[in-house]
Amino acid sequence: MTVTLAVPNKGRLRQPTVDLLRAAGLEFEATDRALAVRVRNVDLDLMFVRADDVPELVADRAADAGITGVDLLEEHGNGLTVIVELGYGQCRLAAAAPHGSAIKSIEDLAGLRVATAHPNATTRYFARQGLYVSVVPLGGSVEVAPRIGVADAIVDLVSTGSTLRVNGLREIGTLVESQAVLVARPERASDPTIAGIATAISAVVGGRDKRYILLNAPQSRIERLAALLPGLEAPTVVPLAEPGWVAIHSVVDASKLWDLLPQLEAAGGRGILVLPIQQLIP
Repeated sequence: MTVTLAVPNKGRLRQPTVDLLRAAGLEFEATDRALAVRVRNVDLDLMFVRADDVPELVADRAADAGITGVDLLEEHGNGLTVIVELGYGQCRLAAAAPHGSAIKSIEDLAGLRVATAHPNATTRYFARQGLYVSVVPLGGSVEVAPRIGVADAIVDLVSTGSTLRVNGLREIGTLVESQAVLVARPERASDPTIAGIATAISAVVGGRDKRYILLNAPQSRIERLAALLPGLEAPTVVPLAEPGWVAIHSVVDASKLWDLLPQLEAAGGRGILVLPIQQLIP
């Protein structure tokens, strides 16, 4: 049976999602006008929709799985299962108050008015905290709500915080940390096609922050170099045609290369080669 995957058709999640699916090995053609696309090498249809519609479409069985943001899941509150965290589209649903106000923390919002385009997520958060606030739903221009007297503070999506600063606001706390995620209804999460997509996507996500490193070294330096290169389990050591020399292969965190490469050279590594990893299953 063909599986339908709902994916964002615009905005900050669209292109990273398309790139991720292609890196996972899915073959398809996508255009800005395409609403549905058939994947050539998997029994899968891609449905291009608004990111904030994805949770509803998956919950209503119009799609079997989808890619959306954690913040949108919180707003929808439909009990979908997060299968894979995708590592892009990072932002946070944060509370903010005007500069110079007496509001210093989320707890200070008790009894006050809070404007937001995420009323359900905001209401649920404050209910869990045992704080009563008056939530003022707004479809847009949330940042100006305190200035025009509609609310005392706001809850809005924040990436860098620059929009808040421009509007004379400062963050006072985070309600939800968000990123793009692959989701499905609980009963569909183990579907073979969905599970296969999840594995392929997880492999791409797992390889993004890793690098494959190869180097040659005298056999007498193996122990010292191995201590620097733990790899996933342990580095692979292969004898070379040159007596007394070996090749060492390992997987390392990309963020550690700046410090690691000079240490490897100082420990006797030669011909050091670093390669990107397209997919990795630990």
